Amino acid sequence: MGNGQLKSSSVHIGIFGRMNVGKSSLINALSGQDVAIVSAQAGTTTDPIQKRMEIHGFGPVVFIDTPGIDDAGELGSLRTGRADRVIRQIDAAVLVTEKNTFTDFERGLIERFSEFNVPFFILHNKSDIASIDSALRKSLQSEYGIDVVDFSTIEKKNLDTVLQSLRKVAPPAIFARPTILGDLVNRGDIVLLVTPVDTEAPEGRLILPQVQTIRDCLDNDCITVVLTEEELDTYWKKVGIPPQLAVTDSQVFLKAGASIPAHIPLTSFSILFARLKGAFDNYLEGTPRISALKDGDCVLIMESCSHHAVSDDIGRVKIPRWLANFTGKKLDIEIAAGLDAPARSIGEYALVIQCGGCMITRKQLLQRLQPAIEAGIPVTNYGMAIAYCCGIYDRAIAPFVKERRTGTNLI
Repeated sequence: MGNGQLKSSSVHIGIFGRMNVGKSSLINALSGQDVAIVSAQAGTTTDPIQKRMEIHGFGPVVFIDTPGIDDAGELGSLRTGRADRVIRQIDAAVLVTEKNTFTDFERGLIERFSEFNVPFFILHNKSDIASIDSALRKSLQSEYGIDVVDFSTIEKKNLDTVLQSLRKVAPPAIFARPTILGDLVNRGDIVLLVTPVDTEAPEGRLILPQVQTIRDCLDNDCITVVLTEEELDTYWKKVGIPPQLAVTDSQVFLKAGASIPAHIPLTSFSILFARLKGAFDNYLEGTPRISALKDGDCVLIMESCSHHAVSDDIGRVKIPRWLANFTGKKLDIEIAAGLDAPARSIGEYALVIQCGGCMITRKQLLQRLQPAIEAGIPVTNYGMAIAYCCGIYDRAIAPFVKERRTGTNLI
């Protein structure tokens, strides 16, 4: 099988600390640019702000600049609450201190890092004014088993040391993740990608999962054929060479399934990303529970990006329609967009349907699904739910499971 590796999505690193310790200045120092607003006035950063950049020798990074954790008052509590939500979503953290200050504020943050398994290191800033006390450094290193770096965002003398500490806390899986489909194909194989150009397709572009899958095909030395569902029949008439794998947009499963011979493995971009992002086994278990939905059941559909909903939006319109047609039930559909929490207690939902998650990290997706999984609520994703409702589920998951599933939803 192919052995190409997918370049992971950007590492998400949160920068935490008291007001005016130099969190924004640190981001500027790491990037070599003035990408974050810096001011001597305390509380300049009022909300978590994302800064995307490429750091030489490190790769693509999203730094999240958070408000000071010692911000006072009602508005301060709101800001620090938002910073707390950031901890649930990041891959690693930097705790910034100054003037040898380390109290319950900092320890409270470390407790939150530990609760959500966020690796971190401590950066003592403004060493040009006051270097870190050696006894404090040794104490912190011994207590937490982490790097404690003395640094100045003004002088930047040991910037390499800071980058080394970043590399140590960034999870290795962030930099080398399993290929999207390299374990399903061989060098020289033909991969057929069915990519509709409809109202949801971005103007002049393809959606991210399609672009990343094309790149993964190229990385695995495959011959990639990209066409719309309208050209499938023409492909068989004019070319006729059977591909080793076909991947379709989930929305046209029925057309693709009818046009692509049954002996050719067929799946969807969404299902590929379900496997890539994690929770695939939970999806396999949860998807057939669609058949058990009853009148009045509440189904939570989780979008992981905020977008302008079109008239035939897949999550807000098409999936509810497919569910209603398949089950024959009157269901209560709720949408949670972006990384927002659902409106109800998780135990009130009969099913959770997660999008492919192309715009979020693996950790963010798993953290979002975890409450449902822990509560025993069945979970599935867009592509697998659509395949199930279209009666093509067994074929769509066959490339990833050793045995075809049996039951009422057979192809």
